[in-house]
Amino acid sequence: MPANIIQDTEFSLISDTEIQMVRSFKAPKALVFDAYTKPEHVRNWYGHRDWTMTVCEADLRVGGKWRYVVTDPEKTMVVAFNGVYEVFDRPDRLVNTEVFEDFPDNPSLVTTVFEETDGVTTLTSVMKYDSIEVRDMVISTGMEGGAAESMQRMAELLETLG
Repeated sequence: MPANIIQDTEFSLISDTEIQMVRSFKAPKALVFDAYTKPEHVRNWYGHRDWTMTVCEADLRVGGKWRYVVTDPEKTMVVAFNGVYEVFDRPDRLVNTEVFEDFPDNPSLVTTVFEETDGVTTLTSVMKYDSIEVRDMVISTGMEGGAAESMQRMAELLETLG
């Protein structure tokens, strides 16, 4: 386990329409924020370890658009997400829409906060969906496993950047 991991990723259902993800890293929040947002870093941690990121675009400003596309090893499955940044307050807070392109009529609103105490940064991300049905459908996809693997990969990246 990399030295900068303080805890594994934790998931909670904080309302009928929200999922909260929390992960702490032994790294300054500016570095965690940059690793979380800058394409040159996102390419190295986003998605399952054996998948390939084919698109990683982000216009890092309020109103800027982002798009990530990953492909499975057999190149039979393509998973694409996109959205718009509504708040871009480096290194403290990020609010963006998130659209799973297979279901474009069900966007979510993701609020991510970065808080640092004594060199440990806690990333708290709340994903808000239109309904309990959409939230539960997202959970049924196994998103927790994929997100936890991505956060693990980000922890490994932070260790090399730090």
